This record gives sequence, structure tokens and C-alpha cells, in this order.
Amino acid sequence: MKVDSKVLQLFGRKVRMLRKQKGLSQEELAHRADLHRTYIGMIERAEKNITLINIEKVANALEITLEQLFKNEKK
Repeated sequence: MKVDSKVLQLFGRKVRMLRKQKGLSQEELAHRADLHRTYIGMIERAEKNITLINIEKVANALEITLEQLFKNEKK
């Protein structure tokens, strides 16, 4: 696995986990973030290299800080 795809996978999994914790559909998250629903799906499946501006939109839509979005939670 390439390094860049690994970071995209980790980020996508985190977005999906937080979205589900908040009880949001991809469509609702997309609406809140002013992004397209298919774009959210592509982020979650690590098919898109998301921009910093859109990362901030996703964090705001999830009502979390950028730090919380990137925090690596060890289990």
C-alpha cells in the first residue's frame, strides 16, 4: 500500500466513524458541509485526496475541531 493511500484511508475511516457517531447520513453531512454526497462517499472510501478547505468544511459540519478530526485514537 502506498503511503498516500494509507493516509487517505485513515482519514476516510475517521470521517465515516464520526459521521455515524453523530447519526448523520452521507447526504446530511454533505449538505451541512456544502459538498456533494458522492464526494463524501469518495472521501470515506479513500478515492479522493481532499483539500484543506474541504477538510475544514467537513470538520465544521461534524461540529468538531480540526484537531479532533486528525487526532489518532489508540485502542
